[in-house]
Amino acid sequence: MRKLPIDVTLPELKAVLVSQVNAVLVAPPGSGKTTQVPLALMDEPWLKGQRILMLEPRRMAARAAARYMARLLSEQAGETVGYRVRLDSCVGPRTRIEVITEGVLTRMLQNDQGMAGVGLIIFDEFHERSLQADLGLALALESQAVLREDMRLLVMSATLEAEPVAKILGNAPVIHGTGQIFPVETHYLERRITTRAETAVTQAIFTALSANTGDILAFLPGAGEIRQVQAELATGGIERFARVAPLYGSLPPAGQDAAILPGAPGERKVVLATSIAETSLTVEGVRTVIDSGLMRVPCYSPGTGLTRLETIRVSREAADQRRGRAGRLGPGVCYRLWTKQDDLYLEAKARPEILSADLASLVLELAAWGVTDPQALAWLDIPPAAAFIQSRELLCMLGAITENGSITGHGRRMAAAGLEPRLAHMILTAEELGIGGLACELAAILSERDFFQGENGIRDVDLRLRVEALRNPNYSAQQGAAIRRIKEYSKRLAQIFGLDDKQTAIDDCGLLLAFAYPDRIGQLRSDGRFLLANGRGAKISGTQPLGRSSYVVAADLDGEGTDSKVFLAAPLMLAQIERYFGPQIIEENSVVWDTAAQAVRSRRYRRLGALILNESPIANPEPAAAQAALLHGIALAGLSILPWSKQACQLRQRLLFIRQYESNWPDLSDESLLATLEHWLGPYIQGITSRGQLEQLSLAAILTNMLTWQQRQELDEYAPTHIVVPSGQRIMIDYSTTDNPILAVKLQEMFGLNDTPRIACGKVAVTLHLLSPAQRPVQVTRDLASFWRTTYFEVKKDLMGRYPKHYWPDDPWTAIPTNRVRPRSS
Repeated sequence: MRKLPIDVTLPELKAVLVSQVNAVLVAPPGSGKTTQVPLALMDEPWLKGQRILMLEPRRMAARAAARYMARLLSEQAGETVGYRVRLDSCVGPRTRIEVITEGVLTRMLQNDQGMAGVGLIIFDEFHERSLQADLGLALALESQAVLREDMRLLVMSATLEAEPVAKILGNAPVIHGTGQIFPVETHYLERRITTRAETAVTQAIFTALSANTGDILAFLPGAGEIRQVQAELATGGIERFARVAPLYGSLPPAGQDAAILPGAPGERKVVLATSIAETSLTVEGVRTVIDSGLMRVPCYSPGTGLTRLETIRVSREAADQRRGRAGRLGPGVCYRLWTKQDDLYLEAKARPEILSADLASLVLELAAWGVTDPQALAWLDIPPAAAFIQSRELLCMLGAITENGSITGHGRRMAAAGLEPRLAHMILTAEELGIGGLACELAAILSERDFFQGENGIRDVDLRLRVEALRNPNYSAQQGAAIRRIKEYSKRLAQIFGLDDKQTAIDDCGLLLAFAYPDRIGQLRSDGRFLLANGRGAKISGTQPLGRSSYVVAADLDGEGTDSKVFLAAPLMLAQIERYFGPQIIEENSVVWDTAAQAVRSRRYRRLGALILNESPIANPEPAAAQAALLHGIALAGLSILPWSKQACQLRQRLLFIRQYESNWPDLSDESLLATLEHWLGPYIQGITSRGQLEQLSLAAILTNMLTWQQRQELDEYAPTHIVVPSGQRIMIDYSTTDNPILAVKLQEMFGLNDTPRIACGKVAVTLHLLSPAQRPVQVTRDLASFWRTTYFEVKKDLMGRYPKHYWPDDPWTAIPTNRVRPRSS
């Protein structure tokens, strides 16, 4: 067995774990911690023959690590060292070391909180901070504190910030290991790539093959990009130089081994990998790394409740991990397909998944553990409150937990399945209807990447087509590994839930999806556009038949824009909604103001979330509701919607005038009247439901009723409607400018009056608009005496020339007032 750098650190680690129950080990990539630490600790006395569980973030890494350790012991996996991952278990009665994925640990903890027979849990590559790793550590710490004080916890990583982890482990010791990383020559681009990333990677591979020796490891964001680069390399004649080996999570074990294990003597290998090859896995023979600088991560939006895979820039930490792969065996080379300038702006590290993931699974697991408040456990990062609350609401909708967060019997069955909660609920509900086999097929399809191509490369969104393809032997033969994987997972799900996997008609696909995604039941608005039960919009692109269905369920959509693009859906019938979602259907009466009709409209609706399933008119709405709707309509339209007669307008203006001087009088400003509609107008509109019927109101009488008896007596004294002028005529006062009432009167009618008429109990002089015989203002004044004294003679001179027949005396103080051309006596 060859010596590895971690060997130097093992004695210190062993010594620490003799006296401490928790520890943190930080050692560089390639130091051998993943495979050497479990083997070195397996026979420690404190283990007392108990098992070691080691968590790996990915299934491929778990299988590879177990097989490698088994080979070191000259055994097969499943003997001393085994593994447990989804859909694949290889352990035996003599197994002492189990390499497991993080979800498996959660199930083991839930099944036995005391973890009987387990002496050590190792959290490997913890720097990746997956949601399940954070949850597993929180539950393991709780188990240790309450039930298993003797159980050891060891957190290992190459790039971990050790202090925060050590703190939640009870200030555990931190052991720093050494590594042997050879220098790696790093190349950057002179300018940003203008081609597709796949083309840039292909070009870099051919450059590296001619410039360097050894195998090449190229990092790409996903399997689709890997297949594209494979095709471009084949077109370029790569087979003359090297063997191409893809490496991604859903690849069969044989394909993974072909990428990981050393090639034949003299053979060069080009491994095209996702970020799965950053850590844990050692790809033998690599001397050159080509980094696209991209990675694909799930991103959850609390606003939409959707998780989408997004392609993003790698972090500084991830980029350095990738580069380090070229320096495992000797000096290496790394080609980074970005510029030095762009390198300065890389994020330091990836964001922990718990801060940006769908927390439904976590909330369900905590409820199953007996925790309703996440702060009761130890976390490096507390789950975000908004996402936590939204996940609780979803689980309540699915019947998995109660409103206070306690788990239900149905929820326990969901959690025990170890499946995404929506899909677990779908299968359990389908079981009761005798269509569990179809539900398992759907869950398997939705858990994997979409394999369906359709005719002429057009990808129809109808999920039923995937089920038909899954059952079609000819189609299955074409798709190979993807179909086999889905079929195996479907059968495994049937076993987990104790179902037979008989195939039933695909007509119920939409119903089953509705059980999983009740918030994404969509109602047709227009061709291809739907309103979802959660209130968001969705669209089915093109002229697909499903885009004309009255109801659909969207299982997969992008959550972007006003109308999210639908990727997978199935049709649903209204009768199915009525039958199976009755408890969620709310019947409500709606009495609202219809702006277009200018009337109150009363309807009875049956609603599922934001969807109106049907409606009917209400002949006799409740009076209070009708009145509230009418008042709302008046508030929207403004006071102009009311029948303001000349009398009502003047009365309101008079009262507004008085209000300036007497604060105890009613406030009839627009703002006040609109704000108090219910109080002053409400009693008079009973039975009125339209603008036309409002015309019967007498606003003058309504406004008068707002006054006290005393105010009604004083109204004419404060704000008279008319003033009797010297000519004997009653002239109406214009209160339209409430701070400056106007008396418009012919000049000759005011002869003999020395002072300006006053109102408001003598407090305010009216503004006189003195008119010519043609009723045009010749003078505006609030000081009549001054006008007679200084200005009248100029006005007289001007008007006598234009109106010679009219009366223009020299002495306005003693002249006879008249509303005629001349006084009768003259």
